[in-house]
Amino acid sequence: MLKWLITLVIALVVLTAMSPWLSRYGLGRLPGDVVVRFRGRDRYLPFTSTILMSLALALITRFL
Repeated sequence: MLKWLITLVIALVVLTAMSPWLSRYGLGRLPGDVVVRFRGRDRYLPFTSTILMSLALALITRFL
């Protein structure tokens, strides 16, 4: 359980850092992704995108 939680947090941090680049491809705008405006800056919390990317990576590694 702890491994999955750590993996989810790391994936969330990576996707948050990559959100401007990924938004060109439609990720970060899915239902369940949260955008918070705080002190004039937008903060992205891509929960749904994180889950989809994790599932895609799990499927890729399973078939390799």
